[in-house]
Amino acid sequence: METITSRQNPLCVQVRKLAAEGKYRRRTGRFLCDSPKLVQEALRWTPEAVETVLCTSQALLPALPGHVRAVLVPEEVMASQAPSETPQGVLAVCILEDRLLPRTLEGSRYVVLDGVQDPGNVGTVLRTADAFWCDGVFLVGGCADLWSPKTLRASMGAAFRCPVWSCEAQELSDLLHRSGIPLWGAALREDTADVKAVDWSRAALAIGSEGRGLSRELLEMCGGTVRIPMREHCESLNAAAAAAVLIWEMARAADKV
Repeated sequence: METITSRQNPLCVQVRKLAAEGKYRRRTGRFLCDSPKLVQEALRWTPEAVETVLCTSQALLPALPGHVRAVLVPEEVMASQAPSETPQGVLAVCILEDRLLPRTLEGSRYVVLDGVQDPGNVGTVLRTADAFWCDGVFLVGGCADLWSPKTLRASMGAAFRCPVWSCEAQELSDLLHRSGIPLWGAALREDTADVKAVDWSRAALAIGSEGRGLSRELLEMCGGTVRIPMREHCESLNAAAAAAVLIWEMARAADKV
């Protein structure tokens, strides 16, 4: 294991930029895992993508593949690199996987996030979709960066396990049409149905941001809309909370739970 003690070392500069700049992540094809948990998940599910691991002397590291560069840094250097307020002593630089849209979708249930800009919500929905047997998640309409440290932390490793694609609305519409998968939107209009009355055996569910809901473009793509029954004086739920209820109902209706 090599040792780096300077914050101005090129690797340390790279780590800080990966933590802070989405454009830099996309340009370099790299992202940052921040925490032992995320590093372990990356090593478990995509070991070939893990390029460099930085750690402090107190950190407990899992066994690293031979191709991984291992770097020891002092506590103060780790504090200057880690994007979280309470660094856990382990960071990893990983290679971004190029996830192209498939020609058709072979799975049964998918989630579409439309303009959900809060990274915590995006990560939480991804974690929920992975837990309850969804076959993939689509990000459209300027969602939060999947590979930002905040989104990855909220996903708790689901970003490495559950397929996620970023695409334009029309690309999604064409793909769902080719695959014979109907799209349901979490919204209110004349055709809105109780979520418990929908056939979720093969379907996609679209969820919008808390502020604006589904965009008009996504709403026009939906063959129907669904609502969550709730008390009359409650107008809505947080995007991640609404997604959890709806995804649970999708799994329940498909006899998964």
